[in-house]
Amino acid sequence: MSGHSKWATIKHKKAAADAKRGKVFTRVIKEIMIAARAGGGDPDGNPRLRTAVLAAKAVSMPADNIKRAIMRGTGELEGGQIDEVMFEGYGPGGAAVLVQVATDNRNRTVSEIRHIFTKQGGNLGEHGSVIWMFERKSQILVDQSKASEEQLMDLVLDAGAEDLRGDGAQWEVVSPPEAHDAVLEALHKAAIETASAQIAMLPKNTIRLEGKNAGSMLRLAEALEEHDDVQNVYSNFDIDEKEMEALAG
Repeated sequence: MSGHSKWATIKHKKAAADAKRGKVFTRVIKEIMIAARAGGGDPDGNPRLRTAVLAAKAVSMPADNIKRAIMRGTGELEGGQIDEVMFEGYGPGGAAVLVQVATDNRNRTVSEIRHIFTKQGGNLGEHGSVIWMFERKSQILVDQSKASEEQLMDLVLDAGAEDLRGDGAQWEVVSPPEAHDAVLEALHKAAIETASAQIAMLPKNTIRLEGKNAGSMLRLAEALEEHDDVQNVYSNFDIDEKEMEALAG
């Protein structure tokens, strides 16, 4: 068991508010469109699209919406001109930040993301400046009330997972991207409910932030998450549990 950045847990807690605003639908639709454009419209032959469709179903997106998003991505319907961009930068205290964006106006989005970084005490970096600090992994979160460590450990490792981590509120199951479907299926067959499941950029190591830097970093991450074009925010910061609760509250 190893520790991990709690940002994923915070984001999950905010998911209900995002869903009420319909923002989660917008993000999932964009991911479906990008996945379909990159790898075709058949989920069985396109792992990224399959993951996006599962995410759409998890938030109860109607089948017609999913179908239209796929068709826009493949060009069968108009409205699929969306570019995927990964921004890299540093937050307060030197924390590394990756911002995954889906936009129909790259120049506007670059300007707005740079402004958010600057306003919140960070700075936008060059391509390649921080991405080397992260790894592309399957990340599945399970509320600790839904399963014990003993229930999960052998189950997920047998299915191809690499690690099982806990932060006191959630289990984080980390796997190679190619094992994502198998691990998720194993959990579903065991009737273990998942809080979220995605292919994510996870930090190789974390950096502890305290005091002013901790608060500023959370504000930067939240401001980036609020941007309409932002799909995901990844960072390597970690904050003490008590301080995290006070700041998140």
